[in-house]
Amino acid sequence: MKISVFGLGYVGCVSAACLAVRGHEVVGVDVNPTKVDLINSGRAPVVEERIGELTAEVVRSGALRATCDAAEAVAGTDVSLVCVGTPSAPNGSLSTVYLERVAEEIGRAVAGRPGRRHTIVFRSTMLPGTCADLLIPILERSSGLTAGTGFGVAVNPEFLREGTSVRDFFEPPKTVIGASDPASEDAVAALYEGLPGEVFRVPIAVAEMTKYADNSFHGLKIAFANELGAICQALGLDSHRVMDVFLADRKLNVSPAYLRPGFAFGGSCLPKDLRGLVYAARRADVSVPLLSHILPSNDDHLQRAFDLVTASGLRKIGLFGLSFKPGTDDLRESPLVELAERLIGKGYNLRIYDANVSMSRLMGANREYIADRLPHLGDLLTDSAEEVLAHAEVCVVGSREPAVQAALAAGGDRPVVDLVRLPDAEERRAHPGYVGLGW
Repeated sequence: MKISVFGLGYVGCVSAACLAVRGHEVVGVDVNPTKVDLINSGRAPVVEERIGELTAEVVRSGALRATCDAAEAVAGTDVSLVCVGTPSAPNGSLSTVYLERVAEEIGRAVAGRPGRRHTIVFRSTMLPGTCADLLIPILERSSGLTAGTGFGVAVNPEFLREGTSVRDFFEPPKTVIGASDPASEDAVAALYEGLPGEVFRVPIAVAEMTKYADNSFHGLKIAFANELGAICQALGLDSHRVMDVFLADRKLNVSPAYLRPGFAFGGSCLPKDLRGLVYAARRADVSVPLLSHILPSNDDHLQRAFDLVTASGLRKIGLFGLSFKPGTDDLRESPLVELAERLIGKGYNLRIYDANVSMSRLMGANREYIADRLPHLGDLLTDSAEEVLAHAEVCVVGSREPAVQAALAAGGDRPVVDLVRLPDAEERRAHPGYVGLGW
């Protein structure tokens, strides 16, 4: 395939050289003539493991060259990869000035080659909506053509780490493609054919968001490890020995567990232990801003649910689920109990169903907990999901158990606030009365 790569920094230089190694004919494009001259002399403009030898090899074979002429590069290629920078502004916002400039140049160049399809692939990191709301309109305006028919557009985020980017290119953890049309999807997929890792074909905005999900989680992991290390040091412990044990758990710790958006967490362990750890850190005079803000973040998420429930203005609420998680009757620090308390406190008329929680089965700590925290629970609990449904003007779903799903299926057009992502959530999203918490 004939490919032009716009931007010869780390991502662009590595992408250009590695694609050329894979047998593609590549031309790099940059406004900086020094970078262009370096490439054409067989030298990489960046310092990176293996990139120097790869660049020399593919330039020598004729598979890679560079130019400052964007129109000439587009005219001779079928796909343009855009790898320009998107730096932060002082206020944290994303600067798209380089993306806009390149989109304008490519659009004008595409206009000069009618009848020959060209696919523009954005590799730059950009916030969701940037491609659809900003870049595609620029491309269409400057080319006089329509995205998806006159030319193709795709977002293909990179997952290259400086220092190991060549290795990461050839051994990607995944390939993500969001495109305006199937032909553009196929063109991008062909660039990486045969490389390991699952290929995800997703909407453009989802593709844009994936890089932010990855990098924010990487930052979160580093901050978590560092704060835990600071606490361990203050307590006289070897943090690496603690983390060796932590990392050995592939079922819950280093795994997909807990990484699906849903309702707030609760129960007798997580809130209590977080408070205890933060207290220990404060006693040791160790600042742990990440750990100390987990519970406030959880409370904010609970407030989002409350706001969704009350947004309709309807007063009769049916709550399906009360325990802190499925398969238990434990109500201690249950976010559903807290949600019920807030609704009652604001005068909402509430009925509740939870198959695992009934007055006839409540004993010991749960009975005492209800007496202390929700003294009117006995009047609010019902014995069937159908009874709650008959009462409800708004259904709040905190349980996915079969009886709840069956009742909701018979619920007609009642508004539904889904806190657990029901199995048919995708279909329900098409109905105006349905809203999910985070999806």
